[in-house]
Amino acid sequence: MLFTQVSALTLAGVALASPVAPNSHLRQVRIPLATRNYGNGSETMRAEAVKEGFMHAWNGYYKYAFPSDELLPVSNGAGNSRNGWGASAVDAFSTAIVMEIQEIVDEIVDHIQTIDFTKTATEVSLFETTIRYLGGMLSGYDLISSNDTTITADPDKLANVLTQSKNLAEALKFAFDTPTGIPYNGLNFTTKMPNGSPQNGLATVGTLVMEWQRLSDLTGNAEYGQLAAKGESYLLDPKPAFAEPFPGLVGSNINITNGEFLDANGGWNGGDDSFYEYLIKMYVYDRDTFSQYKDRWVLAADSSMKYLASHPSSRSDLTYLAAYENTTLDLESSHLACFDGGNFLLGGAVLGEQKYIDFGLQLTEACHNTYISTATQIGPEQFRWDGENAGNQTDFFNEHGFYITNTDYDLRPEVIESYYYAYRLTGDSKYQDWAWDAFVAINATTRTDSGFSEVSNINVAGGGTKEDLQESFLFAEVMKYSYLIHAPDAPYQVAKDDSNTYVYNTECHPFKVKTKGTSK
Repeated sequence: MLFTQVSALTLAGVALASPVAPNSHLRQVRIPLATRNYGNGSETMRAEAVKEGFMHAWNGYYKYAFPSDELLPVSNGAGNSRNGWGASAVDAFSTAIVMEIQEIVDEIVDHIQTIDFTKTATEVSLFETTIRYLGGMLSGYDLISSNDTTITADPDKLANVLTQSKNLAEALKFAFDTPTGIPYNGLNFTTKMPNGSPQNGLATVGTLVMEWQRLSDLTGNAEYGQLAAKGESYLLDPKPAFAEPFPGLVGSNINITNGEFLDANGGWNGGDDSFYEYLIKMYVYDRDTFSQYKDRWVLAADSSMKYLASHPSSRSDLTYLAAYENTTLDLESSHLACFDGGNFLLGGAVLGEQKYIDFGLQLTEACHNTYISTATQIGPEQFRWDGENAGNQTDFFNEHGFYITNTDYDLRPEVIESYYYAYRLTGDSKYQDWAWDAFVAINATTRTDSGFSEVSNINVAGGGTKEDLQESFLFAEVMKYSYLIHAPDAPYQVAKDDSNTYVYNTECHPFKVKTKGTSK
């Protein structure tokens, strides 16, 4: 059965117009009316409501922007911020599979056959291309070839999805041709030259190994994983010594020529975040090969709990992770950093360490607080909790334990991501309720006639100005996490122990693990 837009979707009492686009490429099928009933029996309707949101975004993208990278959801135009290869289609691939929407999967598989990954007129980001395009294709290949869903694909076309993944890696791999093997991030495919920056960042170097190693394991060509692991090796053994101000916690920028860190500033915010995320996830992927990554994650997690955990003076019940400059804490965090609760939860489950689970739940609770404190019930892009600097937000800080320094919402998934891990590990339905509340708020605040938009101010009614961009990760992450938390158990769902069959990359694309844990 296909699920397309209904004429009106009512969420939490908010009627949202959602007309079916004329001449839609998909036939009209009505889905059950979404309700906000908590408890038994509501999960299916919630999952179907999220699927409707996905279909709404897909139909708008397909009508106005496909095969460009993204929909411009206010002007109904098309954008190409990711090199014009169809980023939204590839990022939607694994979500359409787990939602079991065969027709969309067929469209995406057909599109992947046509991409020429050797040609683009714009600079290529090694990091973004790896997590979105390479990750999306490898995940789709894994999910379909494993027969873990009802989705099928023509065998030759599916084989070519893997071939296209290899083609992309071949086009990218000159990035690693440096004195150290630490890659450049900005690449010019026309000249086959990097952008010339002498440094790269912690996350942009440290968030490649899962995708490139998976490609090696699927193709039998060890080179891909070795390339990513070489650059990562400098992050696992940081030099000089000052670059590791707390055990396991390192700086943010690395010299590409000599492999040395250039600073000792960092934390779990954007630019550093997914390096720490992948340390434990690589152990989940292959514990026989990546035990050192796990050991470094344990060091970082323990140091974060000991040195970075911070409680606002007005709300000592809340726990956030501070950033740092050398050993001086900076009481700032972000929506991007709110994945941290889920990462601690995963680490605790896999390692059998309750202290990480408990701490992960505290972090998740604090990020939930950023959502329920605003006018739209969506959390801010950035916030602080040094109350003496709250200025005209002092009353807000006194009540909520933080104040807002960037009011944007860019369709980010991280808070819902942590809710997902919290629910999968505890089984507590309150996390499903929190995820549903977030989806209702996002739907009510960001939905347009053709998709979903970024908004300028989450702390005014209506969210302020609707910005003309629908990032591809709406499909990959927001919709997938919002759906999976209400969906039935499946092999690709996160396990409550160390028996995971899949592990998710930072773009929420599930990869089949190489070596499973021992829990039953």
